Amino acid sequence: MVSETIRSMALSARQAGLQLCATSAQQRNDALLAIADAIHKRLPDILAANERDIAKATAENLSSPLLSRLRFGEAKAERVTEGLKALAQLSDPLNRVQYANELAEGLKLYRTTCPIGVIGIIFESRPDALVQISSLCLKSGNAVLLKGGREAMETNEVLQQAILEGSRTAGLPENWSHLLHTRQDVDEMLKLDDCIDLIIPRGSNAFVHHIMQNSAIPVLGHSEGICHVYVDQAADLNEAVRIVVDSKTQNLSVCNAAETLLVHQVIASAFLPMVALALREKGVLLRGDDRTRAILACDPATEEDWRTEYLDAILSIRVVDTLDEAIDHINRYGSRHTDSIVSTDDAAIEKFMTLVDSADVFANCSTRFSDGFMYGFGAEVGIATGKIHARGPMGLEGLCTYKYKLYGHGHTMSDLNAGKFQLIHRKLN
Repeated sequence: MVSETIRSMALSARQAGLQLCATSAQQRNDALLAIADAIHKRLPDILAANERDIAKATAENLSSPLLSRLRFGEAKAERVTEGLKALAQLSDPLNRVQYANELAEGLKLYRTTCPIGVIGIIFESRPDALVQISSLCLKSGNAVLLKGGREAMETNEVLQQAILEGSRTAGLPENWSHLLHTRQDVDEMLKLDDCIDLIIPRGSNAFVHHIMQNSAIPVLGHSEGICHVYVDQAADLNEAVRIVVDSKTQNLSVCNAAETLLVHQVIASAFLPMVALALREKGVLLRGDDRTRAILACDPATEEDWRTEYLDAILSIRVVDTLDEAIDHINRYGSRHTDSIVSTDDAAIEKFMTLVDSADVFANCSTRFSDGFMYGFGAEVGIATGKIHARGPMGLEGLCTYKYKLYGHGHTMSDLNAGKFQLIHRKLN
């Protein structure tokens, strides 16, 4: 039996979503700016709530990287509000004509973008993610049911109040966004295939698989980031050190941080001591295969290490004989998130870019650039590691689908069959 509370949330969200998609781009942009103002006005309450969440998480021995993700201070609040303002400047994703064709004289077909509808999103204990996800849904005309990590419960509550306050100020429909609180709420949401159009879970592969197995609602998984940097035999070694260190240490607790380093055997003896020194200066614990440990003193890497998203100051290292071996390793152990090659060999770069089966494939740059804001999407709902229907940083376009609109003047199939008019399929500008 589905909880009437969760069902009523979903039904009210569906009704609000139908009204939201009919609002103008200006109304939705005004709402984003009003939300930024509301967050600024409520900042003391938000910071106080976050301190309570931090204190509780610290008492429960939450790891340092996860505490870093949970913390929502003034600097993060500033980034969030700047992100809202940047999102308001982006063009409207709705009602874009993707295809236009005159089927017959006066019978005109258009394919136009529209919202997906009602989206259920489950995400980790990052309060800033609540704002980013909500704002993207608002801009793209989608209603949303949100479930954040329990560690951020109090911060999320105050942020949600600010979001709803700002959207009301701009005259948007009530109930377009709801906050869920418990795992039981999520279980109930997963049963609502008649009310909810899409579920987006962010988390481990096991978590995403669990959601897929327990819902008839389409699921678009945003799973863990087992990201790689491969240093080719033709790499600039100094540049490679900078890229590896940034990929691993610029922010340890994010899904686009590198977890495995692959090094071509030709340059391993020269490169590994260089990169190990730089990484250890940042406090990174190294784990290596036998060939790595013949060069460096480090802990042994096991089969499990190649499959692990550490989200911590740990990096596994493997020496490979060829570019093909590096590609095979990535495609076998990676999570199809983000992988980078460092090389001056254009042929090697293009082979890597073509054959690595990941959503984001980079050359001579840090994996940390795999991000919706960096891509110019304003923000992201997450990094989609599957292939349908969105892939990579999922921004406004990923939250839209399309519909076909056909405008006629009394056209009937009977008249077409009787030869009263002919199909012409003329492309419209």
